[in-house]
Amino acid sequence: MSEPLVERTALKEWAVLIDAMDRGEIWAMVRKGGIREQRAGFAVRHDHFLLYPTYFHEKESELAPRFRDRLDASRGHRPPDGVVRFAHVATVAAMWWVTDLASLRPLDNAWGLDWTAVESRFHYRDRPGVHVIAVDVRRLAQPVDVPEARRYGGCVSWVELDRLVSVADAQPVLSSGELRRRVATLEDALGVSATC
Repeated sequence: MSEPLVERTALKEWAVLIDAMDRGEIWAMVRKGGIREQRAGFAVRHDHFLLYPTYFHEKESELAPRFRDRLDASRGHRPPDGVVRFAHVATVAAMWWVTDLASLRPLDNAWGLDWTAVESRFHYRDRPGVHVIAVDVRRLAQPVDVPEARRYGGCVSWVELDRLVSVADAQPVLSSGELRRRVATLEDALGVSATC
């Protein structure tokens, strides 16, 4: 399937973690629920999406120690109130439903959460397990500011924007070979992935 030239679907993620993805320091997300907010359970509804930087619920204690000193700097780059600044688009490279908590421990460098946050998500709602999603992150040719509609707010993960955002000429953060190598480290620990 070819990459889209425009996108209107966005996934919310902490701005400080998007910054880490932009630097190529992390390439995966650990999610429990909320990506698809339905009782039927989690599913990645889209294989391509904009990364929607959020500052709501960012908790220093839940960040991996190596990123905690960046939290204030990330907040300092926040756009004006009422504006969402999009600078990245992502494609799902691979994903797993993980029910063995111990298998995640050696993979801490793949995502930006502190181990206690991973454990908390794993045990959330007394349903042991988390989703690990490896992403191919690309930088937009130019950041795009979008007015923040009231309906974008709140504790939702997926947002359908009121306008299309051009993702043409977005440049990969990681080379395809490096991304394959990193996804392979997850596959070695977690087994064969289920792609979107």
